[in-house]
Amino acid sequence: MSTSLPVFALLALFGLVGGIGITAVGPGGVLPTIGLFLLTDLSPSGVAGTAIVTHVATGLLGTWAYTRSGQLREPTTRRTALLLGAAALVGTPLGVLLNTVLSGPLFAYLLASAVAVTGALVWVRELRSSGVDERRPREPVIIAVGLGVSVAAGLFGIGGPMLSVPLLVILGVPVLPALAAAQAQSVVIASVGTVGYVAHGSVDWAIAALVGVPELAGVLIGWRIAHALPERRLKYALAGALLVLAPYLALQG
Repeated sequence: MSTSLPVFALLALFGLVGGIGITAVGPGGVLPTIGLFLLTDLSPSGVAGTAIVTHVATGLLGTWAYTRSGQLREPTTRRTALLLGAAALVGTPLGVLLNTVLSGPLFAYLLASAVAVTGALVWVRELRSSGVDERRPREPVIIAVGLGVSVAAGLFGIGGPMLSVPLLVILGVPVLPALAAAQAQSVVIASVGTVGYVAHGSVDWAIAALVGVPELAGVLIGWRIAHALPERRLKYALAGALLVLAPYLALQG
């Protein structure tokens, strides 16, 4: 890896903007993964392991923020968070194991595909929605979402909100409760994922700190943004961010 100041500055910027996206629209957690993939010579497991470490602190801070603003005090949102977190205990280790067999190009293509499909689904649902069809998914559906998201999160080191938030929105959960539940799930995913990648020797702690500290600042900024923007704008911002990110990832394959 180059040790030039511009590289350090870019990694820190990826962390800052990623943190903003995590609590504002959900998919920001993929930006540290992208930054590490583009700017370092880390292997796919090194990228995912180093990125997922940063999400332990961001998940805790995001959980605190959404508890303070009331979303995680709501019984329905708390139950959703608990179900997502329980599923992550099973799914995250599977994702970590899958990462060990991925090549660099396949890593990029799979992540780009997941990002693009999720963004498109959110966009289509919002275009067809009247804005009054919000509903709460049943528990087996939430568990299935939590399992699938945690496998992908463990595989790519993306935390959880990137996929949990759009999928919950697709299922009818309002944006702020979806963001809140995803923060709590992210703590479980990141903690379990960190243990797995540390066991594989795939974490660069110095780079994780370089990305993770500005990412924490971004989490607080994003939380403020999420409460300042109308919900429909958040949904479009979420979908747009995913669709813009996907081609960049695919080009690295």
